[in-house]
Amino acid sequence: MTQVHWLEQSAAEVPEHNAWLSQAEVSHLNRMRFPKRQADWRLGRWTAKRALAAYLKLPACGDELAAIEIRATESGAPDAFVSGNPSGVAISLSHRAAMASCAVVPLGTEIGCDLEVIEVHTDGFIADYLAGEERELLARIPLRHQVRTVALLWSGKESALKALRVGLRLDTRCVVVCPLDVVDDLGTGWRPLVVRLGAGRVYHGWWYDTGGLVRTVIAAPASPPPVALKARRS
Repeated sequence: MTQVHWLEQSAAEVPEHNAWLSQAEVSHLNRMRFPKRQADWRLGRWTAKRALAAYLKLPACGDELAAIEIRATESGAPDAFVSGNPSGVAISLSHRAAMASCAVVPLGTEIGCDLEVIEVHTDGFIADYLAGEERELLARIPLRHQVRTVALLWSGKESALKALRVGLRLDTRCVVVCPLDVVDDLGTGWRPLVVRLGAGRVYHGWWYDTGGLVRTVIAAPASPPPVALKARRS
C-alpha cells in the first residue's frame, strides 16, 4: 500500500533571500509581475523543496535546496528534480492564506492535495460547481456544518483533479466527493473520503480541518492517513 508523506509550511518560514532557488527558478520568479503571485510561488517552492529534502534525506540548507528543482509540466502539474535528474518521487502542491502543503509519494502513484479556507460561498457557486449528490448532502446536514462541508467538497475536487493532472479543465460536477464524519465536531486528525469520477473510477483519500483551513489528499493506489514529514534543519 502506498504511503503519503505530508509537509506544511507558512509564509513566515520562507527566507527573504533566494539562495535556495535554482538559477532557472530565480529567472522564472523575476518574470512574475505581481508581488502576491511571487510570494505564493516562493512559498509553494519552499514547501516542496523542504518536503523533498526530508523525504529523500537530503541536506536542507540554502545551496543544497537550490539543487532541488520543481518544474511545471505542460499540464501545470509539478515534477521534482535533484541536480537535474528526476527525483524518483511524485509530488502535489497547494497554497492558500499564507500556508502551503506538499504531498510526496513514490513515483507511479497518482497524488493530489489541496488547502481551502473555510468561508461562505454563494448559492451560485454551489449550483455551478457541486454535483447533485453533493448538494443533497448539504441539504441533509445541520446548517452549522455546511460552510465547512462546501470547503471540503471543493478541496476534494481540487485534489482529485490534481491527481488526474488535469486541473480545472474538467467539469467539477463530474467529480463527486463523499466525505465521512462531516457532522463530527469532535473529530481530530485525518478522516476518510471517497471521490467518484465518471466511468466508475473511484479514488480514496483523507481530510481534516484546523485553523480555518480544510486539507484533502487523494492517492491511487489508496494510502493510509498521511504521515507528517519533519523538515530538516536549514
